[in-house]
Amino acid sequence: MIRTERLEKSFGKLHVLKGIDVEFKAGQVVSVIGHNGSGKTTLIKCILGMVLADKGNIYVDEKSIAGDFRYRENIGYMPQIGHYPENMKIGQIFRMMKDLRKNADVLDESLMEEYKLSELFEKPMHALSGGTTQKVSASLAFLFNPKVLILDEPTAGLDPLAAEILKTKIIEAKSKGKLVIITSHIMSEVEEMADTVMYLYEGKVNFYNSVTELKKQTGEEKVGKAIAKIMKESAHV
Repeated sequence: MIRTERLEKSFGKLHVLKGIDVEFKAGQVVSVIGHNGSGKTTLIKCILGMVLADKGNIYVDEKSIAGDFRYRENIGYMPQIGHYPENMKIGQIFRMMKDLRKNADVLDESLMEEYKLSELFEKPMHALSGGTTQKVSASLAFLFNPKVLILDEPTAGLDPLAAEILKTKIIEAKSKGKLVIITSHIMSEVEEMADTVMYLYEGKVNFYNSVTELKKQTGEEKVGKAIAKIMKESAHV
């Protein structure tokens, strides 16, 4: 569904992505992990068209995204920190997005309903807590029933109940054949949601395997311990 080919990106002298070749398939929940500065955010922003790669190609449904913005209509994006016009109300944000995407055939307002955001429609964005802003971002990501969801640290700032609602929604999206790409530093959440893990290290793919294969390869029962073991072994190679 999404494929990158020899993707390179530098910011000045800083070489962030170093020839990323990877394919993300429909019906997957892929967790992209790595230390700060490993290239996770840059890779996501390249896929979203927010950052232009210096070299290489990105394909969505086997079509190059170069010069074509329409593919983004099939992607729902939840940033780690959402930035919205401060004086706009929650209801105005949702109405604005619906006006911008009038060609959407089916709306998915289930998260908006579960988070009871309609009861807060008159609240301005600047008056919201960080957790409520995250609920808005999550609801907007799923709103247009996209084929692909890219969620950056999706449960950060959410209370336990709101986080469980979102995790259930992510697993449901996978069962419907959607591709979900998440970044997370919380290994227990990776264990709960992801079936595949990609570890970026200094701009390169260190490993990209199913959770089942990682556990089998390392003999560990927990994905966090499996990842730690692989990284420790890599450091001694």
